[in-house]
Amino acid sequence: MLREWYMHPNGQIPAYEWAFGDVNPPVHAWAALRVFEIDGRRDHEFLARVFHKLLLNFTWWVNRKDGAGNNVFEGGFLGLDNIGPIDRSAMLPVAGRLEQSDGTAWMATYALNLLEIALVLAEHDRAYEDAATKFFEHFAYIAQAMRDKGLWNEEDGFFYDVLALDDGQRVPLRVRSMVGLLPLTAVTTLGTATLRRLPDFAARFRWFLANKPAYCGVVGAAHVRDGAEGRLLAVVGAERLVRILSVMLDEQEFLSPYGLRALSRHHADEPFTLDLAGARYAVDYEPGESTTGLFGGNSNWRGPIWFPVNYLVIEALHRYARFFGDDILIEHPAGSGRKVTLTVLADDLARRLVSIFLDDERGRRPVFGDTGLFQARPDWHNLLPFHEYFHGDTGRGVGASHQTGWTGLVADPVMRTAGRGATGNRHE
Repeated sequence: MLREWYMHPNGQIPAYEWAFGDVNPPVHAWAALRVFEIDGRRDHEFLARVFHKLLLNFTWWVNRKDGAGNNVFEGGFLGLDNIGPIDRSAMLPVAGRLEQSDGTAWMATYALNLLEIALVLAEHDRAYEDAATKFFEHFAYIAQAMRDKGLWNEEDGFFYDVLALDDGQRVPLRVRSMVGLLPLTAVTTLGTATLRRLPDFAARFRWFLANKPAYCGVVGAAHVRDGAEGRLLAVVGAERLVRILSVMLDEQEFLSPYGLRALSRHHADEPFTLDLAGARYAVDYEPGESTTGLFGGNSNWRGPIWFPVNYLVIEALHRYARFFGDDILIEHPAGSGRKVTLTVLADDLARRLVSIFLDDERGRRPVFGDTGLFQARPDWHNLLPFHEYFHGDTGRGVGASHQTGWTGLVADPVMRTAGRGATGNRHE
């Protein structure tokens, strides 16, 4: 995707073959890091080649998707189809811009991923310490913008998109959706061992904390575990983490028996409505197939469970756990009175995803829904499809049945959780 026959010379990467101008989330640096790790952290040439091309793409994002130059990004489509009240691929019906909580979160995550790549490469070539410094500082600016430019709603304890109108009005789109959970994914940790190995980067890191204290909230949090001090680089700090998780883990909101819904179940009873330019736009809870032909109509983000974003949230929780250890306990599910560590929480969310494919207590696999052929016939029952997304309440597979490109991620939580205790399912 980063070679010259696919990537534009200006740094843009096309979203898909039928609309090169649309934009998908910038996950390429994250993917390159995972490939590098899976391969044994040996192929530094691969990582460097990817890094150089991603420098162009990151700069394209900054120049083209930050319309106000304030480190708050628009992005547009971003792969979430109908998650918002208005079509994010189209022109707005009013004069203004849509400042996106998920778009800004993706860019904060992108900066952290490129920081991590630069730190790896700097251990073999000290010239990359300069690039690491650049992405450390850029992350700080984006993360702080998410905190103080209006994307965070203090009353609700949640992140929202904001419609910034040319007349100066700012209208938060108070839809509780995955858009407000994705800021959790912009998190990593920085240990003292890394700072010792890279003295130039460490010196700049210390200078930044000392001379720009306004950004200490997103890059300065320190915590000691097992005698070693670590730093948390995160859009969401400890206090807001607890507030967001209290919404995310509510079974009447995001928490399903089968993972995290893309939209809160709260909107089943209280749809979000928006009046713009003489038209009314609405978002309500649709846990299965989309009920409207808008935005293409063939995929739905208004309530179903999607593996890519679930996987990234689970990974983020493990990163928070690496920093806080057992010092933060979360009520899970919300209102249950049961407190768990972040690691236990992440593992439980992973098991919920896996349970979509496993026999329940009646010997039925949720993925098959009410399709009797697959539920009752032994020769069909063990043929597992990889659906595009899954019903938010029942776990039934929806959309394309061969989406191994992301639902195949289920293999990772299967392997990671297999040795950490049974789920209570007899077929695990």
